[in-house]
Amino acid sequence: MAETADAERDDERAQSLEFRSVPLGEIETARSRHMWTRSAVHVASGGDLVVTGEWDGTVTAREIGSDSESLESRWTANHPDHAVGITTLESNGGAVIVAGRGETGTIAAYDAATGEQRWRYDTADDLGEAVKDTVFYLPYVVALETGTDVDGTERLYAAARRYERDGETRQWHSTVYAFEPDGTVRWTYETDASPITIELDDAGERLAVGYNRCMGDHDTGLVVLETETGDLEWNWDPGTEGDRRVGDVSFDGDSIAVSSHGDKRGYLLGPGGAERWRVDLAVETNLDDETLYAYPNHAHASDGRVTFVTGNTYAVESRETERRHPNEHRITTFDGDGELRWDDDVRGFVHGLTADGETVAAPCAQNFRVRDPETHAVRWFDLESGPIGIERLEGIATAADVADDTLAAIEEPVEYHDKGQTRGEYVLHVASLE
Repeated sequence: MAETADAERDDERAQSLEFRSVPLGEIETARSRHMWTRSAVHVASGGDLVVTGEWDGTVTAREIGSDSESLESRWTANHPDHAVGITTLESNGGAVIVAGRGETGTIAAYDAATGEQRWRYDTADDLGEAVKDTVFYLPYVVALETGTDVDGTERLYAAARRYERDGETRQWHSTVYAFEPDGTVRWTYETDASPITIELDDAGERLAVGYNRCMGDHDTGLVVLETETGDLEWNWDPGTEGDRRVGDVSFDGDSIAVSSHGDKRGYLLGPGGAERWRVDLAVETNLDDETLYAYPNHAHASDGRVTFVTGNTYAVESRETERRHPNEHRITTFDGDGELRWDDDVRGFVHGLTADGETVAAPCAQNFRVRDPETHAVRWFDLESGPIGIERLEGIATAADVADDTLAAIEEPVEYHDKGQTRGEYVLHVASLE
């Protein structure tokens, strides 16, 4: 009955968007459990170009014109790896930057007008080659970030990692990069931990790096680097046992929001890592003699508001459970003093949170505990007031981006193991939020 009530509340505020949709070809059907990141989408500044990255390496830039029926292809390029991350640089006429997961872990720049490759950097040269032919072991560029430095120069930042295991020994190799627009490496920062996110502050002076797994000499979940040289300014850690540390980081002025995988809390830190406040998000909770928790996976801070999103329920003893943490798959927003402003259900796994101004959008995929297709949706929210709208999809929403009142999302097909029916297709959806 609770899930029915959730669906009815969703329908009450659902907006009807006029999606323009184009197929993206073929991809392996997702299953009950959420899969790794397989697709990427980016709306370029100005809202007139949307770029997609696909699991087979296809990168396509499409014009967003006034014709509501079409998304005309500007160019297509073949990235050497799975194309799992995209951003853009405005320097020198504009470039599309693509992050790869594959044998080479390639970062490449493509001309925004023609798709011609301008430069390429293979992170496997620094991280080493995969020691096992499975996705989890492949070199992986996990995050891209662009911004203007203090001297007015636009730069690209990236974080890449590689995992290996030999018996009981598990090890990460990782590098954070600062690139000039022409692909020249300005500096690198190397550790034996697993980065999951990076974010540049508004002034372009500092780069925050979040590490979700620390099992070697590097034993801190957050580092803040000086962007000119890559030198360490300060670091912070939730101080918890085990190797789980940070899920996401986000700057707001001189503050930085952190979602903690270590203790399943959300933090707002000041300069030097001073704790301004912390909130319980999905901390360990006892239900019927079973201890449950969920990871806070995403954080977004802007204009005195801090938003967190939690993920799947796990049990401490087995990680398998028939029960659900009361705060799983939930979005919560707090003010600058740590007081709750609003919260809402996202219901399915959110691969990534995207924001532009006061709008936050969440692509919601499956909840593998309940396997309810009603979770498949793109949801968007106002930072001040909360839920705005929902657009339901047949398949799972696995990537989204919002810029200049343009919302783009990627839908992937899914088949639940106990239902025997494939839902949805591999499709790009684009709509105006105006």
